[in-house]
Amino acid sequence: MSREPDGLAELLPQWHRLRDAEAGEPLRALLAVLAEQVDRVRDGVEQSYDDWFVETATAWVLPYLGDLVGYRPLPGYERVRATGLRDGGPPDTSLARLAEALAPRRDVAATVAHRLRKGTLALLEELSASVAGWPARAVELSRLTAHQQPVKLYGGTGGAAADLRRLSRGRLADLRDGAALDLAGGPFGTLARSVDVRRAGSRRRQGGHTPAGVGLFVWRLKPYHVTRAPAYCIDRARNLYTFSILGNDTPLVTRPEPEPSAARPLPSAGGPPAAADNVPAYIRRRQLADHLLDTYGPGKSFTIWRDGHDEPVPPSDIVVADLTDWRYRAKRGQVVIDPELGRIAFGSRTAPRHGVWVTYHYAYADDMGGGEYDRDDRETSPAAEVYRVGPGCAYQRIMDAYRQWQHDRRGGRCGPEGIIEITHSGAYQEQLDFDLDPGDRLELRAAEGTRPVIRLLDWYSNRPDALNIRAREEHGNTGGEAPRIVLDGLLIAGRGLNVTGPVGAVVLRHCTLVPGWSLEPECEPRSPDEPSLVLEHTTACVQIERSVLGTIEVIGEEVHTDPLALHIRDSILDATGHDRPALSAPDCRHAHAVLHAHRTTVIGEVHTHAVRIGENSLFTGRMHVARRGVGCLRFSYVPPGSRTPRRHRCQPDLVGAEEAWRVRPLFGGERYGTPVYGQLAAGCAEEIRRGAEDGAEMGAFHDLYQPQREDSLRARLAEYTPAGTDAGVIAVT
Repeated sequence: MSREPDGLAELLPQWHRLRDAEAGEPLRALLAVLAEQVDRVRDGVEQSYDDWFVETATAWVLPYLGDLVGYRPLPGYERVRATGLRDGGPPDTSLARLAEALAPRRDVAATVAHRLRKGTLALLEELSASVAGWPARAVELSRLTAHQQPVKLYGGTGGAAADLRRLSRGRLADLRDGAALDLAGGPFGTLARSVDVRRAGSRRRQGGHTPAGVGLFVWRLKPYHVTRAPAYCIDRARNLYTFSILGNDTPLVTRPEPEPSAARPLPSAGGPPAAADNVPAYIRRRQLADHLLDTYGPGKSFTIWRDGHDEPVPPSDIVVADLTDWRYRAKRGQVVIDPELGRIAFGSRTAPRHGVWVTYHYAYADDMGGGEYDRDDRETSPAAEVYRVGPGCAYQRIMDAYRQWQHDRRGGRCGPEGIIEITHSGAYQEQLDFDLDPGDRLELRAAEGTRPVIRLLDWYSNRPDALNIRAREEHGNTGGEAPRIVLDGLLIAGRGLNVTGPVGAVVLRHCTLVPGWSLEPECEPRSPDEPSLVLEHTTACVQIERSVLGTIEVIGEEVHTDPLALHIRDSILDATGHDRPALSAPDCRHAHAVLHAHRTTVIGEVHTHAVRIGENSLFTGRMHVARRGVGCLRFSYVPPGSRTPRRHRCQPDLVGAEEAWRVRPLFGGERYGTPVYGQLAAGCAEEIRRGAEDGAEMGAFHDLYQPQREDSLRARLAEYTPAGTDAGVIAVT
């Protein structure tokens, strides 16, 4: 579409335009097409100027700019450039993220500056941030290697000073120093270890405590914040709470603060010790007790409010303790916090009577499910009417805004498109029933920077209490367009979704439908056999994007209706067990649906009518497809014994039956609510970690391109570390 479609037509003399108008304006239409091509040429000229600068150049130009200063990207970037980044159309999201992983813009721009600082620890930390996007802490492991101290102090000021400096290196542990013992073995530890003959850069058995070892500790999990959200009351009689509104344990992480200077002094130069507040590290009990004011309070890692007060709980009332099994009893006037479990206990005098609200940070791998992160793929139609729900808004309940939209829609005061936007990270406990008419376009979404929670409770004793989406059937009027509903940025717990009737499309985007409905404190599902999404006698086309949900159950007529289309992208479908059905009809029969899975992790079995496409995905449970002659699976993992359509370069087909036991997905965590949920473990087979079409990992976190990021970082470490130094990448999270 041209920016000025009538620009060329306006340049014509008036009498040409009059004659063209009499003939139906064919000349104006032709000039509009020409104007579109003129705009493409103009955009190309403007972009060619922008390509002179690394800050504004397109992705395919970055290797050429880097070549001018000696920057060498990893092999494989040519394939990225050849697959579409150079054309004028919008690049694919996955392709753009791969290009950024192979040739980061920040790394290309800072190549010359990095070479001027080659060999410094601070540079290694900056390389991790610019190349891989991971916060890091560089540690000179040789200073933590135990060695024999000199017994005799030589005379002379210079010799004595040298011996005193060596006394602080490689000494035995001081059992009275509890803070140092708590940090032992980690990136901030100061206790010495015996010599390890394994190299720090080894990919198989990593060591590093050698005289030439340097360890780069990286944090791959990102910090996500929850702002002024209600806490969950585990036991009202004893005043026990959890930070997570789902009632599960959530380890708290620090809110990273940027370092004041890029070139921080080295420990040998008398600089400050490495601090945990510059990286998204887990908050430890000892650390919080010793540095409470650095972590607690408004604008810091976490804050607690009670009874609706504007001022948070004062630090003088806070006590840090181990609340495992809730054995520690808070005394009168105390507020006990366990940051490693995310638990709160109040004393009798400070017991909250009107609620507890918290702000905190938790760790996760990527922008998926309900969260307060930025959602760049959101679009708002100018014709849509927006109804805002939340404190200070016109509506306090979701159903009140929905009824007002229905009233305005039927009264002709608004169009068919309506948006109900929730403006804060609160909890909504109400029964939601959306009855849609033909032509309706409804979107229920979270505002930017919020994560609202919808808790579906037991409202009725004689029927389920799911979030119901129903389409009304208009008898005698079949010309209306089927309705569409979009759920964006929501966390739904307590029950699932139930879709019935002739719905046109159901879109779940950046949503979480808690697998198993709700969680126990140890993140175990309370109702593991219950479905999160029920498609009952409906014609809906379901689209699931960057979401987490439990089992999908399809109930419908299989003889007179076509199978439903089910599209899943960059999401986790979790049946809470590998032997439980993740997609099926009741009684584990084949779901009358056609599955399209792109970069998806499915924990559980799949019983479906057909699989049109399954690519770069993980299926941990057996798959049983009724129509094997339709569709294909490519670059995916399917367990042995599955009945599938034709497969192309899938695992474990490529390694054979002898090694099928080794080539299988291993996860760091399989329970929703844990920080490493759905993420491949460090010991997972390379055929899975690099088995996708473009060399990335299979599954929902494909677009993180962690293998490429790691390879890029190792290549830069080899380039910028001093000669004879063995540098290794050590993953903390």
